[in-house]
This record gives sequence, structure tokens and C-alpha cells, in this order.
Amino acid sequence: MNLAPIVLFVYNRPEHTRKTLEALKINDLASESILYIYADGAKENASEIELDAITRTRKVIKEQEWCGKVHIIESKVNKGLAASITEGVTEIVEKYRWVIVLEDDIVTSTGFLVYMNDALKYYEMEDKVMHISGYFPPIKKISQKFFFYNQTSCWGWATWSSSWVHYDSNATKLYNQIITKNRTKEFNLDNSYPFLEHLENNISGLWNTWAVKWHASVFLLNGLCLHPNQSYTENIGFDGSGVHCFKIESKSDLDKNLNKSYFEPVQKLVQSKSILKKVIKFNKKQNKEITFAKVIKRFKKIIS
Repeated sequence: MNLAPIVLFVYNRPEHTRKTLEALKINDLASESILYIYADGAKENASEIELDAITRTRKVIKEQEWCGKVHIIESKVNKGLAASITEGVTEIVEKYRWVIVLEDDIVTSTGFLVYMNDALKYYEMEDKVMHISGYFPPIKKISQKFFFYNQTSCWGWATWSSSWVHYDSNATKLYNQIITKNRTKEFNLDNSYPFLEHLENNISGLWNTWAVKWHASVFLLNGLCLHPNQSYTENIGFDGSGVHCFKIESKSDLDKNLNKSYFEPVQKLVQSKSILKKVIKFNKKQNKEITFAKVIKRFKKIIS
């Protein structure tokens, strides 16, 4: 069976990495898949605690054969997550033509690899389809099992070399194109999510992320992104341990029922307007809840 290779990017979170690998190992097709693990190097002047975390993470990835075949690439220098992912994904898609991508805090259901491989094979010749997502927010009352909603979720995803070749790492260029084409409101999902601000943060140097650039690259080409209505993945990194993941209380989005995967192709190659509306409504509700929580926290601080 011609399966897509998996790439996993790790750095200094040994326990997150172990959970990610343990979940991946029990996936259907894991024993038949090739896994590439990219381990980033230490930063200059890294503390003993940081160096120890990197060392322990590298021990975890070598503990056992997590998939059918495992290749480990250990960097001697610190590239940072953005450079590690863009370089690693580019290397693998150029060699294999397609790729499944995970980070060290993405736990998968056992049907994840089957879904990814089935979708990659089905849409391989459709240039309009550029991204396969394993995650979708917990939005209720969606009857479609799979659909096109054009956001490139980075919590377990896949793509092809024919799509990834359009990835543009120039945040300024992407920003200017969105402004020039007067697509700001559309890019920000009816101003329900600050994607443009994320690009601005990359331009200013406040952030150095790859995900919003990939999203913008696909968006500007009107590329399609396939999503399931229930998540095959869970992000366990919202505990303050990640570079761009703040500590928050969250419930699992992983659908425990997706242990046996199936894939129903979406025949009509257009973004679902009904799904888009639901996502925008969901985002706006989340924004209100976050704002309310901040007000309550500030009030408690004042009266304490």
C-alpha cells in the first residue's frame, strides 16, 4: 500500500512527545507507515533545565519503533518551529509528493492515518484541493461528515507537493496582497478571528510562525481545505509549555468514536457556505466568552 509519510516535529517537551507518539503508534496503518521525526536543537545560552528537556525528548523518540520505519533527524542548532516545519515539510513532499504533519502536542485517534491517506489519494489530482485537516472545532449540529471549509488548521494535517509549492513565507507580501485585493474581512472570517493581525505580528517580528502564512497562501489562491465534522486530533499543548500556546482550561475536542475511520468524499468542490456561517458564529461566541472571562478576572483582582 502506497501510504503518505508522516513527519513529526519535536523540541523540548518529552511528555507531550511521548503521548503524541503513543497515540500514533496504535493508529491503524502506523505499522505500515514511514515516520520522520525532526528534533530541533538547543538555543544559544540555553539553561541546564532546557538542555535536559531537549535530551529527554530525544530519548523518548528513540525508545521504540513508533511506526513501521522511523527516521530521526536531530538538528545541532536551533532553527525554531517555523523554519523546522517549512524545511521538513518541503524536504518530505519533494521526496514523496505528499505528507502528513504532526507536532509534539497533537494526539490522534486511531482512525487518523486512514482518513488522511484516503483523502490524500482521493483528491490527489484535484489542484483546487490544497489541504486536509484532522481537526475541526466542537461545533454542534453539523450533518455533513466531511466538507470544504477554507481554513488550514495546523493540528494534524496533510498536503501534496503540488500545493505546498505555493507556500509563501513572506508575511509582508501576503499581507499586502490581502489588503490590495480588499479581502481583509473575508480573511478574518467576517472579523471573527484576527488572522491579519497574526500576519502583522510576523512582519513586526513579535511572532515567527508558519501556520498563518500557509493559511494566507491557500486563501489567496482560493484553495479548498477538507475538514471532518468531528476531530481526529486533540491539541494537548495548552498548558503553557508551547512557544505560541498559552495556558488555558479546555475540554478535549478529540472524538473518541473515531477509532475506526471512514471517509466519504465530498463531490462538489466548493466551500460550504453553511459551515462558514457556523464557524463565524462559533468564533464570535468564543470571543464574547473570552472577553467576559477577562472582565470577571479583572473584577476579582480589584475586590481581592
